[in-house]
Amino acid sequence: MQASEIRLNKITREWVIYSPSRRKRPQDFQKISRAKELLPDTEKKCPFCPGNEHMSDAIVLEMLNREQSFWQTRVVPNKYPALTPDKHICRSSEGIYLSMPGYGRHEVIVESPDHHQNIATMPQEAVEILIETYHRRYIELMQVHENMMAIIFRNHGQQAGASLEHPHSQIIVTGMVPQNRRWREEEAQRYFDKWGRCVYCDILEFELQNSRRVVQENQSFLAFVPFAAEVPFETWIMPKNHQADFGSISLQEKLDFALILKNVLANLYEKLNDPDYNYAINTAARYKAEEPQVHWYCQIQPRLTTDAGFELGSGIRINPSLPEVDADFLNA
Repeated sequence: MQASEIRLNKITREWVIYSPSRRKRPQDFQKISRAKELLPDTEKKCPFCPGNEHMSDAIVLEMLNREQSFWQTRVVPNKYPALTPDKHICRSSEGIYLSMPGYGRHEVIVESPDHHQNIATMPQEAVEILIETYHRRYIELMQVHENMMAIIFRNHGQQAGASLEHPHSQIIVTGMVPQNRRWREEEAQRYFDKWGRCVYCDILEFELQNSRRVVQENQSFLAFVPFAAEVPFETWIMPKNHQADFGSISLQEKLDFALILKNVLANLYEKLNDPDYNYAINTAARYKAEEPQVHWYCQIQPRLTTDAGFELGSGIRINPSLPEVDADFLNA
């Protein structure tokens, strides 16, 4: 029986337990294949399909394809928003407790007019337009004074929390910074104060030199399975140049990000038979956007395992799959 190992996440300083005795073969993580029937490009009841615009609220942004012949992405307000902009950010107390109105914004980014498309199978041009859409909404939303943080994320598949099949991402903007984000920023600040370097840049340099966990690479980005991955096949996509804020990326970096994101997701699609996953773009809070110790990145977590009682009680994740083995499988 192979011995267990406990690794420290250099970003969060959380421990992750690796238990190879629980490990399956990489192929065993594949989602069960089901025969796929030929499906129409649109669905009559889908609010995001062309012709069903009356089922959504007003279109916030629409991006056309390169030929300007049809829309490629659309941004609409979420019909069931977690937060709404018609509130304020003033705190109030009730005895010993503190609360505030649910201020923020919650938008849906419709990624394609094709109901049965996804990023892994989209043309490269379509993914480039999607990243441009992300960037434009991020820039505009973060210009509002009350908006302190924006999270761009994607839920793919039922186990990842997707309620609609039509390919879409979401962006939520808040008027406060959650403790999880503030904690990561403070850990990065402590590292910078001690060593005078960005912890993310140090991780990038080591992963490039070590190369055991690297999955993809291009001119601007590195994709790798992190040393202390919380789940099997977790992958981070990180800009090689130090950038705290997703809003700071250049045109070339947007193109390179679209390319590596598509390649990583296409690899997961092929190797693991289109697994359910979540990804999020972790970027600096408003007041940290130019800080030398914060570095944005995209975190992809396939939903291949389930947390149980130990994880709930301890806060420690158990990963049955070693990052180096996962990277080898994805590179095979």
